[in-house]
Amino acid sequence: MQKYLIKNIQVVNEGHIINADVLITNGRINKISPQITQIDADCIEINGEDKFLFPGCIDDQVHFREPGLTHKATIYSESKAAIAGGVTSFMEMPNTIPNALTQELLEDKYKIASQTSLANYSFFMGTGNDNADEVLRTNDRKKDICGVKIFMGASTGNMLVDNPNTLDKIFRESEVLIATHCEDEKIIRQNLEKAGGRELTAADHPIIRNEEACYESSLYAIQIAKKYNTRLHILHISTENELQLFTNMFPLKEKKITAEVCVHHLHFTSDDYPKLGNKIKCNPAIKAPHHKEALWKALLDDRLDVIATDHAPHTWEEKNEPYLKAHAGLPLVQHPLLLMLHYYKKGIISLEKIAEKMSHAVANCFQIADRGYIREGYYADLVIVDMNSQFKVSKENILYKCGWSPLEGFEFPASITHTFVNGNLVYGNGEWNESNKGQRLVFDR
Repeated sequence: MQKYLIKNIQVVNEGHIINADVLITNGRINKISPQITQIDADCIEINGEDKFLFPGCIDDQVHFREPGLTHKATIYSESKAAIAGGVTSFMEMPNTIPNALTQELLEDKYKIASQTSLANYSFFMGTGNDNADEVLRTNDRKKDICGVKIFMGASTGNMLVDNPNTLDKIFRESEVLIATHCEDEKIIRQNLEKAGGRELTAADHPIIRNEEACYESSLYAIQIAKKYNTRLHILHISTENELQLFTNMFPLKEKKITAEVCVHHLHFTSDDYPKLGNKIKCNPAIKAPHHKEALWKALLDDRLDVIATDHAPHTWEEKNEPYLKAHAGLPLVQHPLLLMLHYYKKGIISLEKIAEKMSHAVANCFQIADRGYIREGYYADLVIVDMNSQFKVSKENILYKCGWSPLEGFEFPASITHTFVNGNLVYGNGEWNESNKGQRLVFDR
């Protein structure tokens, strides 16, 4: 493998920023030192002066649509977009077609990724109302599967789990992390009925899928988890109401119940519906500005543990249907790190906190082996950021297969210049090297 020496760069890692040289050999971080001079002649040197080195982001919630929905996206296309955005590892959801409701169907996705994914990968085992025994086979595979996904709200195909007996059995017997989408389907249906026969628009989305639907479902999941001491991770928290359910009284490694917040809930509010409409229709809904403010506060005080994207691409035609038919989800995996750097420039979050919430904490939360930190001996999943070079989102530089972004026209105050995956420079100054594929994530469980 090619050797690299990154010289004189600001290393953002484990709560500190230090100036250092970083040597990469055999796919891993060989040495971190104030100055490294003795290197082999075949080692490529990269000048890191005035730039920052981050651990590669780990996105614990994406929808890459393969198999069955490849008109929207593929594992290849979206992993490439992820790499351009500094996301070096992803965990993908089971609501593809067919739904990943058996171990065999789940393994089919791993086979596709092994051949096409430029980023490192893992896939959640899917849950339906009638496959509890199959889900629990994941207990025997806890070192190579990120977790079990339960949709406690509507999803694609046979994946809404609302049978109390099924939920009880899986929460009681699962030995791996359970990740939940929490929205109460009964409350959502009632809200739709209350809306009557009037024509609805995207601005009605946070009214239909409201705070109560989120809170009641999250509370229910937490009550079951506490009953059985289950390892529970609640995805895409979107309301101030839910934040009372989480704590910062313990270190992350000691928490049995953790929570994720997504970049779009930290960026958009209901005030953006008049301009963006269905472009920002997603589940759970983007809500009023006070929820965004509360989410930021909870992220910074560690009640919310990780940042993700819930990257969910749909075609332009699918998003431009009338509100009730328009597909829910936003394509975001190319821009989460840049979006957080925008908020760094605004003085809201530190660089150290960005590295923690997008890399360190995700690795800790899922017990990922040898990733998520800039440490000697760890895989060289690394991102170089130029804080003095802007990046404006346009159709010409969007890599999503769907070809659009709710952030089109937005100018970030920084740019990503290099992304390493397992020591391979996959993306460097606009040039791509796709000769090496990502690796399957391994978990220390």
